[in-house]
Amino acid sequence: MTISDWRKTFKQLKARPAKLKKFIKHNAPKKRTCGRTTKRCDMCGRYDGLISKYSLGLCRICFREMAPKMGFKKFS
Repeated sequence: MTISDWRKTFKQLKARPAKLKKFIKHNAPKKRTCGRTTKRCDMCGRYDGLISKYSLGLCRICFREMAPKMGFKKFS
């Protein structure tokens, strides 16, 4: 099989179901147990800027939208 173009690879693998199954088994993303990608924002699903204090589970952008409704006040 050639790997010069990834589309060719999948086209060739579709013709061989056993090889496709093996390819998916060895190249599937690993289930993570720690790190950034284990926690996501409850509203939008972002990984970045997560505020987990007080069990909020919101990213900073969603927190800015929801903060007044939750009773937080902005001090400048």
